[in-house]
Amino acid sequence: QVQVVESGGGLVQPGGSLRLPCAASGSRFKIYAMGWYRQAPGKQRELVASITSGGIPNYPDTVKGRFTISKDNAKNTVYLQMNSQKPENTDVYCCNARPSCYSWGQGTQVTVSS
Repeated sequence: QVQVVESGGGLVQPGGSLRLPCAASGSRFKIYAMGWYRQAPGKQRELVASITSGGIPNYPDTVKGRFTISKDNAKNTVYLQMNSQKPENTDVYCCNARPSCYSWGQGTQVTVSS
């Protein structure tokens, strides 16, 4: 069963930074577009960053200029660099291919608070 495992979350102060890695299993990672999502309890997942199989990123306006997504095909890993963190970024962050084909992981909790 192909799956993803997110890590790197934690407590960060407003204005701080975190880097979230997402490791994927399987041999087809390099052909997949990938996305990072945030999910609050009882709410739908919200896309915060995506990257094509060719490495072209895309971001919603809410995070543009602060978040950076990157993909390392040699390591089967997609990263989310989160800078200039705001309290409203507090959430569980998870990743998947686009369209999703991996089993959803547990996600990683990011808490932005002083």
